[in-house]
Amino acid sequence: MNIAALVSGGVDSSVTIPVLKEMGYEPVIFYIKIAMENEPGYMDCPSEEDIEITSWIAKKYGLKMEIVDLQKEYWERVVSYTIDTVKKGLTPNPDVMCNRLIKFGSFEDNYGKDFDRIATGHYASVIEKEGQFYLGTARDKKKDQTYFLGQITYAQLSKAMFPIHDLWKKEVRQLAEEMKLPSAHRPDSQGICFLGKINYNDFIRKYIGENPGEVVELETGKIWGEHKGLWFHTIGQRKGLGLSQGPWFVVKKDMEENVLYISNGHDPIAQYSDKILLSDFHFINKINIPDYSSPQRINFKIRHQAEFNSGTLAKDREVFVIQSDEAISGIAPGQFGVIYDEKKKICLGSGVIT
Repeated sequence: MNIAALVSGGVDSSVTIPVLKEMGYEPVIFYIKIAMENEPGYMDCPSEEDIEITSWIAKKYGLKMEIVDLQKEYWERVVSYTIDTVKKGLTPNPDVMCNRLIKFGSFEDNYGKDFDRIATGHYASVIEKEGQFYLGTARDKKKDQTYFLGQITYAQLSKAMFPIHDLWKKEVRQLAEEMKLPSAHRPDSQGICFLGKINYNDFIRKYIGENPGEVVELETGKIWGEHKGLWFHTIGQRKGLGLSQGPWFVVKKDMEENVLYISNGHDPIAQYSDKILLSDFHFINKINIPDYSSPQRINFKIRHQAEFNSGTLAKDREVFVIQSDEAISGIAPGQFGVIYDEKKKICLGSGVIT
C-alpha cells in the first residue's frame, strides 16, 4: 500500500512515521508549506525548524521526503474564507477548512492521487463497517480532533489514515522520547496555523481595518466604551475587553448598528442558550441518514473540547436545529456545530452555526 504521510514537525505527526514503519509500511513523507511567508508581515513565520525536524525524521527512517508549496492555494481557499467570514461579523474556523480544502483537498488534487492512503497525526479514527467508512473518535477523548475533521468529504475519509488513533497523548510523547525524535518535547501548536507568530488582531486589522462603535451593556443599555471593530470580538469572549467592574462577556454583535453587547457577571444568563441553528449541514457518510423531520438523539460539540453535549437534531426547512438538553454558553455564529452518534463513537458531520 502506498502511503503519503503529512508531517508538520510536531510530535503527533512525527510519531506517525515510526508507527507506520512498525505496521510494515514505507510511507513517503510530505511537508506542506502553507504559512504566507512571502506576504508582507509574515517574516516572523518561518518553516525552517519544521522542515529541519521533518527532514531529520525522514533520514532516520530511510524514507523519501518532499516539500510541497500550497501557500497560494491556502490563501485562495482558507485565508480568504477567514477574511470573508470575519467581515460578516462571524467567527471563522480556518483549521476546519484547512483539513477539507488543503490537507485532504489541494494536497490530494496535486500530489496524493498516486497514493492509496493519506496519513496525518490527527487524533481520530477511520471505522470501516459493511463496506462503508465512518469518521470515528479517538481513544484519547481529551485530545480527540474529530471536531476539526467534521467537514471532510466521504471520498477524503476513504483515503484517510490516522496511525495514532489508538494512542493516548502521553503514549505519543513517550514513544517520541524513546525514539529520540527532536519533536518529543515540542509544545502543541496553539492558535491559527497560518499566522505563526503573527497576532490575530494585527492580521485582521491589516486586511479588514477598524470600524469603531459602542460597547453597550445588554441588560441596561448603558454605554461602557468603544470597540475598534466587531470583527475583533467573538461571542463568549471574556478577555481583552479592557473594561472595569468585570468580569464582562460578549453576548451579542449587531452588525447593522455596529454595537457590541456585553453582560456582567461570572456566569451571565445572557450568554446561554439551548437552541442552536446550523446552516449548510454536511453529512460525511450519506448512507442511512436518519429522518430528521422528527428530532433524533445526538451528541454534539460547538467548539473543540473533550466534553460532549447531548440533545436532539431536527431539520426545519433549510436549517438543522440542535435542541440541547442543557443551556450552553459561547455559541458563536460562524463556528461549526459538529454532530456525533449517541455512543460518541462516530462523527456524523457538521454545519455552520447561524
